[in-house]
Amino acid sequence: MIGMTEGLFRDGDLIRVIAQEGALIAAGGAASLLQTAHPKVAQGVYDHSYTADDPLRRLRNTMGWLYTVQFGTREEAETLSALVTKGHEAITGPGYEANDPELQVWVASTLFAVATQFYQLLFRRTFTEAELAEFYGQSKVYATILGCPEERMPGTYREFRAYYADMLNGLEISDASRAIAARVLRPKLPGGPLHAPGLMAIRLLTAGLTPPPIREQYGWKWDAGRERRFRLLIAALALVYPRLPVRVRTLPREYYLHSTRQTLAKMKRKPAIGVRS
Repeated sequence: MIGMTEGLFRDGDLIRVIAQEGALIAAGGAASLLQTAHPKVAQGVYDHSYTADDPLRRLRNTMGWLYTVQFGTREEAETLSALVTKGHEAITGPGYEANDPELQVWVASTLFAVATQFYQLLFRRTFTEAELAEFYGQSKVYATILGCPEERMPGTYREFRAYYADMLNGLEISDASRAIAARVLRPKLPGGPLHAPGLMAIRLLTAGLTPPPIREQYGWKWDAGRERRFRLLIAALALVYPRLPVRVRTLPREYYLHSTRQTLAKMKRKPAIGVRS
C-alpha cells in the first residue's frame, strides 16, 4: 500500500517518463483548445477563467497541478486536487458545471492524447499498444482525482480510441470556443513583440497537433505550406531537444513543483482558498 509520503506513481511509470519532459508545455495550446472545443468546457472557461487577463498565472496553476499529481506525494496530489475541485464548484452556468464527469473525462482524454502524440513525434518513438494501454490507465488520474467516477472513463485503451474518435467527429465548437482560441493563440504577455517569434512557432505547433475535424472548425488555415513548416519544426525539435541534458529538460517540472509546494506550505498556515482553473 502506498503511503501518504509516496507518490501516486513511481519512477519508470510511463506517465512520469513522458510528463517529465518540459517540451510538452509547448503542446499545451493544442490540449487546451481541444478541451474548449467542447462547448460546455468553452462556456465555463469563457465565463469564469482568468486566462485572458493573466495567462502566465493560468499556466503556473495548471502545470503546478499536473506536476503535483504526476510527481508529488499522495498527500500533495490529493490536497491540491481537493482545492481544485472546491474551486470548480463555483464554475457553473446555464448547461454546464466544471465538476461534471462528462467534462472531466474529455479534459483527461485530451491531456493523454496530446502528450502521447507530441512525445512520439519529439522522440521519434512509436509506442506499442501495451505501452499506450499502460499510459492511458495512468492518465485516468487526471479525472478520477478530481472526483470523476472511474467507470465514467472509457475502460480500456481501445475503448478510449473509439470514444475519442467519436468526440472529434461529433463536437460542434461554439463562438465561445473561437473567442478563447483567439486569446490563447495571441496572449497578452510582458515584453510584447519580443515574444512574436516564439508565439508564431507555438501557433504552428498548436494547429499541427490539432486533429483536422477540430482544426477546420476553428477556421485555421492549413495547406501544404503550413504542413511542411510544421514538419520542419518537429524535425528541428526532434533533432535538438532529446540531446539536451535531462536536468535541462526537466527544469520546468522542478520550477513548477517547487512553486506549488511553497503555495501548499503557505496554505497550511492559513485558511485554504479555492483554486480556479
